[in-house]
Amino acid sequence: MSLEGASVLVTGGTRGIGLAIAHRLVRDGATRAVLGYLRNDDAAETAAAEIRGAGAEVDLVRGNVAAESTVGKLAAAGPYRVVVHNAATGVIRPALETEDKHWDWTLNANARSLLALARATAPAMERGSAIVAISSLGAGRVLDNYVLIGTSKAALEAVVRYLGVELAPRGVRVNAVSAGVVETEALDWFPNKDAMLATVDRTPAGRLVEPADVAAAVSFLCSGDAAMVCGQTLVVDGGFSLKA
Repeated sequence: MSLEGASVLVTGGTRGIGLAIAHRLVRDGATRAVLGYLRNDDAAETAAAEIRGAGAEVDLVRGNVAAESTVGKLAAAGPYRVVVHNAATGVIRPALETEDKHWDWTLNANARSLLALARATAPAMERGSAIVAISSLGAGRVLDNYVLIGTSKAALEAVVRYLGVELAPRGVRVNAVSAGVVETEALDWFPNKDAMLATVDRTPAGRLVEPADVAAAVSFLCSGDAAMVCGQTLVVDGGFSLKA
């Protein structure tokens, strides 16, 4: 199904990967984009201006996607042809330095919110629509200080599989994109940022993943060419995860 005239939702859609995805979906024909964001109003207004400049209407929804009230506002702005759950947060600490409240914050925002979004938006989605979640390599690999986010992304991918099977009879495809290291503002929170950026030296493709690479994969999963891709996680990492 074409995105011509479509409304799309991108959580965490006002910066970095999320903004690149919004731009790509508009380029693919979407004429209205709802962008969810947590708290940076200046970045949100800048992103909205960019998307309007690309020719689409924009609605901004502020709030924590783990909150029922925020999910309600996002759903009320639909219905959508595409829902992309890109919003992510989390506590970056070694396992023995984490607390239960860190677990709740991270898992709720990154994984449980996908299920809540699907419950709220999927019933109104047309056949041929798509839900795409953004994951990371930490879902299946052990990364420094990443126990909570990695666990949340593993849970996210599990939710994708279950939703993929359950929503397929409705004609709604659910998949995920797992990105390698992408140089965005989010990396500033990692104490080992320099080491993460140095992974370019052992990436077969010879460069880091860029937001546009992730957006292109999302575009594919939202297109008719992905009609038989169901409940899968597409890895976009330049071959990094293949090497021992």
